Amino acid sequence: MSQDFLANNGMITAAFKREFHTSFEMKATSTSSTLEVLCENRGTIGGSSFTVNDLGDLKMKEMTNRFQDTDWSVPEAGTRLAVMKDFGLFVPIDPRDEVKLSANPTSPYMQKCLGAEFDERDNTIIKALGASVMRKQADDENYTPKALPSSQIILASAAPVNKAKIVKARSIFRRTKMDKRGPMYAIYNSEMLEQILIDDELTRWDRETIQSIQDGDIAKKWAGFIWLPYEELPDGAGGATEGRTFFSASKSVHFGRNVISNFDIGVRHDKSNVKQIGGIASYGAARSLEECVVAMDFVR
Repeated sequence: MSQDFLANNGMITAAFKREFHTSFEMKATSTSSTLEVLCENRGTIGGSSFTVNDLGDLKMKEMTNRFQDTDWSVPEAGTRLAVMKDFGLFVPIDPRDEVKLSANPTSPYMQKCLGAEFDERDNTIIKALGASVMRKQADDENYTPKALPSSQIILASAAPVNKAKIVKARSIFRRTKMDKRGPMYAIYNSEMLEQILIDDELTRWDRETIQSIQDGDIAKKWAGFIWLPYEELPDGAGGATEGRTFFSASKSVHFGRNVISNFDIGVRHDKSNVKQIGGIASYGAARSLEECVVAMDFVR
């Protein structure tokens, strides 16, 4: 709905603020970030952290004797901790822009706030893919960091993004059987895009999908992966001269979100009654299994 500022003397009513909050949350719920598709969404988190349980492999054992003693198979099990972190967004509104305010999800102010909200979701997820995750194996609170092992990292070796590296990532998922969990995803940025497009061997694979990647879209499956555009990739093992991207099996990261302070419109009486849009949200994520993630470094 839009506000009749002439009838209400330019005042932002309580009903209008509620409508802004309702529209913001509805839009934030219905529209996902780019990387959220690869996650297990844990929904609203009611505390300062949440946990993710993991379980090792199990194999059947041959039974050679009748009435033999039970031979237990006890898999490795652990609990991972995802800590929620708070983020705020507060935007002052110039009085001359007040007439532009709208609770409509298509309004510029709404879209800017939503864009920042989705960016922070992606930022939380990309960090969880590569960072050490706090994990414990006993019924206590002694968590220790568990890093992504070297067997899941493809180093740059002075080489750009090429077919051999993409095939290597695919083969790692096949070896660990993570390709059976569901769709697999590859994250790319503009630097990777440039290297892909000048490689004739890569562009011969599927020209239609390459065009989607070139347009910056979420591309259909190519080389076994669904390709997701994301610019803020971290540095690789070689520092600023290298970038690091990630290939992900389905549900490789558990992600949770909570709203601490509703996103709405308020009046700042301490700032000469300036209008303000804003709110506080909390985000947390943790890698579910190391075998679900393959990191790939590339020369920038």
